[in-house]
Amino acid sequence: MTGIETAGEWVIGLLVIAGALFSLLGTFGLIRLPDVYTRSHAATKTATLGVICVLSGAFLYFWAVEGHISAKLVLGIVFVFVTAPVGGHLIIRAAYRSGVPLWEGSSQDELKKRLHAKSGAKPE
Repeated sequence: MTGIETAGEWVIGLLVIAGALFSLLGTFGLIRLPDVYTRSHAATKTATLGVICVLSGAFLYFWAVEGHISAKLVLGIVFVFVTAPVGGHLIIRAAYRSGVPLWEGSSQDELKKRLHAKSGAKPE
């Protein structure tokens, strides 16, 4: 085994481990954070990074070890990178518009001012 192969295996291994650690961090965020907004933020960010790291590690493995480029993995990386943050944003926006309260410790609500400015109503 040459030094390049060993270095490539280390990079692949580190990407997969980093992806698993990001996913683990996301579960701690879901358990520990106080409201739907912060939980969704933690889950969306860490799951996106975790999945992208694992898929990147798999892509590099197939490219370096097996010798072929997997278009499915590239599409998976792009799809997760684009859709996960947008989906998280839309879920949080729907929760806010349906009246799910913020955590008592939240210091500001910038969306409240914007929504009431558009509708012409005065904020509470």
